Amino acid sequence: MSEPGPRRRRLVAAALTVVVALGLLSRRFPLPGILAEYTGDALYATAAFGLFALLAPAARTRTLGLAAFGFAAAVEAAQLLDWPWLQTLRSHRLGALLLGQGFQWADLVAYAAGAALGCVGDVTFRTRSPRGPAAPDRLPGR
Repeated sequence: MSEPGPRRRRLVAAALTVVVALGLLSRRFPLPGILAEYTGDALYATAAFGLFALLAPAARTRTLGLAAFGFAAAVEAAQLLDWPWLQTLRSHRLGALLLGQGFQWADLVAYAAGAALGCVGDVTFRTRSPRGPAAPDRLPGR
C-alpha cells in the first residue's frame, strides 16, 4: 500500500467536493424509496471521513472510518438534546443540514455504510497508481 501524502490529499479534496455536492443534491432531489431517507445520511459520514482524511492525511484508513462514524453518531445523538440555542441553530437551513433534525436509530446504519464507503474509496483510489509501477532508478546489474 502506498504511503499517504500529497496524492491522498488531492484525491480526498476532490472526492470531498463531489460527496458534499451529492449529499446536497440528495436533499434537493431525493432518490426513490428507502434511498430518499438514507442517502444523505450515508454521504454525511462519507464527507466526515474525507474531512478527517484532509486533517490527518497520515492516519490509517480504519482510524478515519471509525472517527467518521463516531462523529456522525455523536451528531445524531445530539439530536436528542433540546437545548434552546441548539434548536435555534437547527432552525436555519445550514444548521439543519449540519446538525440534523430528530434522532433515528436507522440513521446509525446509514452512517456506518457511509464510513465504510469512505474506507473502500480510500483503499481503492489511494493504492492504485495512475502511471503503473514506478520505474527503477537504475538498470539492474549496473
